[in-house]
Amino acid sequence: MKTFKLSNDRHFAEKLEDVVSLYLHPPDHAIVLSVDEKCQIQALDRTQPGLPWIKGRCGTMTHDYKRHGTTTLFAAMNIQDGSVIDVCMPTHNRWDWIRFLKLIDRRTPPDKQLHLIMDNYSAHKAPEVQRWLNRHKRFHIHFVPTSSSWLNMVERFFRDLTVKRLRRGVFHSVAELLQSIREYIDEHNKKPTPYLWTAKATDILEKVKRAWAKLRASGFVPKNGKFAALDSIDRRLAAET
Repeated sequence: MKTFKLSNDRHFAEKLEDVVSLYLHPPDHAIVLSVDEKCQIQALDRTQPGLPWIKGRCGTMTHDYKRHGTTTLFAAMNIQDGSVIDVCMPTHNRWDWIRFLKLIDRRTPPDKQLHLIMDNYSAHKAPEVQRWLNRHKRFHIHFVPTSSSWLNMVERFFRDLTVKRLRRGVFHSVAELLQSIREYIDEHNKKPTPYLWTAKATDILEKVKRAWAKLRASGFVPKNGKFAALDSIDRRLAAET
């Protein structure tokens, strides 16, 4: 069984093409940052020590655990060189987001334009955030379509962090969790490697269109009764031809 999630954003095609064009053709004299939060990272401690992997036997760990608190990782990955700007905070609201934007502002060359790719989390669109962005003209925001986190490249970095450091980690406190995240990102930034995006927007649109067609043929109808994303895709592909 495979899982999937299709966006019904009425501007799906336009938003997808905007983001993919940044991946494939970053603007000159600018930095493109893929930005997001990894929320509720838990400091988990197993109830009993795990047994290490040895030849002929896999590593083991207990299925139950103790919780010692959580943190939220804010990360902005430079898609051109793979480096990551990050900070961990105990919460993730609009004020925390503004603090992170200020950190990005300080950690990037002031003469560069900044293009930020992000999702539709409400804190990203809060009035206070909009006012801050209006005062900082070098920030340009690009939203991925709703229900399309796969389009945000920093999610790949979060996956690597989870697999290589968090999933099998044992943390006796939030401080230990923060130290582990810090060590992983510092090591990553010593020799950063960018992820390479190769898929063209039209190829993705065709694939999503086929998925929508199958879902529609099965009798599925969106809650509002409108196939808004499919209409957006049809318009864009028609313009291409």
